Amino acid sequence: MNAITPPSMPSIEPLTFDTAAMITQEDPVLVSVAPWPLPVTTGLTIDPVRLVVKRAIDLTGAIVGLTLLSPLMLCIALTIRMNSQGPVLFRQLRRGHRGRSFWVLKYRTMTIDAEQQLSDLEKHNESAGGVLFKLKDDPRVTRVGRFLRRTSLDELPQLINVLLGDMSLVGPRPLQIRDSEKLLVENPVAYACRLEVMPGVTGPWQIGGRSELDHVQMVELDIEYAKNWSLSRDLFILLKTPIVVLLRRGAY
Repeated sequence: MNAITPPSMPSIEPLTFDTAAMITQEDPVLVSVAPWPLPVTTGLTIDPVRLVVKRAIDLTGAIVGLTLLSPLMLCIALTIRMNSQGPVLFRQLRRGHRGRSFWVLKYRTMTIDAEQQLSDLEKHNESAGGVLFKLKDDPRVTRVGRFLRRTSLDELPQLINVLLGDMSLVGPRPLQIRDSEKLLVENPVAYACRLEVMPGVTGPWQIGGRSELDHVQMVELDIEYAKNWSLSRDLFILLKTPIVVLLRRGAY
C-alpha cells in the first residue's frame, strides 16, 4: 500500500478570548476536517441505535459529573492560578471522530512556553517508535501539574468536550495532530479504525497501562475496543477507571 500523505493544516492567526486569563491554546490553527473516508477498509459496523443510547449516557454523565465536581474543579483552578504563571486551562487541537479536529480542554499542567520547548525535547522522547511523545520527567510540567497528571484530574474539563459532542465518556484517546499524522503514515488502517468511534475521556488505554504502553500496544487496544464495542464494556471501563487512577499506574 502506498504511503498516505498526512493532511496539511491551515496556517492562520490564533483565535483570541476575552477570558485570556483563563484559557490558552497550544495550536494556532482552526478546527478542520481531515480527508475522510481514507482509501482503506476497516471492516467496522456500528449499530446506530446503540450510538443514540451511548450519546444519552454521555450527556447524562457529563452533566452529573460537572455538577458534582464543580467545587473540586474550582479549587483546582484557583490552585493553578496561585502556583504558576499562566492561564488555568489550555486547549489543544486533537484529531477526533472520522478525522474531525477539535479543541480538547485540559487544566494547564505545563509552563506557558511548553510547545516552544517541544522541538528541543524530541530527542529525549521515551515512547518507542516516536508516534507518541512521552517523557517521564518532563521539565515543562509544573509542580501542581505533576500532581494533576498523576491523579488524572487534569482531564476533568473534557466533560465539557463531551457536552459539546466532540468526545464520549469512553473511547480511544484523541491524539495530538503531531501523533495522529505520524500514525497515519505508519499505519493508515489503524488510524482509520481508531477514528470510526468517538474519542473518549477514558478508554482501553487508560485502564490497560497508560504511559507504560508503547504506541503499538495502545493502537492494538483501541482497535480491539472499536471492533468489539458495547455499552456493557463502556460501563466496565467507567467503573474500572477510578481504581486505575487511584493506583496511578502509568500516570505521568
